[in-house]
Amino acid sequence: MAKQYSWYKIDAENLVVDEQEIIVVEVNGKMICCTRYQSQLYAFAYKCPHASGIMADGFIDNDGNAVCPIHRYRFNVKNGYNSSGEGFYLKTYPIEHREDGVYIGIEKSGLFGWL
Repeated sequence: MAKQYSWYKIDAENLVVDEQEIIVVEVNGKMICCTRYQSQLYAFAYKCPHASGIMADGFIDNDGNAVCPIHRYRFNVKNGYNSSGEGFYLKTYPIEHREDGVYIGIEKSGLFGWL
């Protein structure tokens, strides 16, 4: 079954992000990190899945990985893959550029997130 998303428009003034900079935006009460890598906008989890480091306190390396500030675990900003090999996965969020602005998708979940 394909994932279904609720889409939220992000204010353009909140999406001013330079190449390889990490900013934090609030989307429907949820903190989400955004970055620009190779001129493309990406969104990913606010906290590292390993030790809950704040990903915005880390950096984007030259290979397009978000690097956690605590243990330097690396996650591909395109798909969340743990490129440093520890076996974790960083949640990523789809981004759509529409005529009226930029939208971030948050996955819909059913009853208590089980469905």
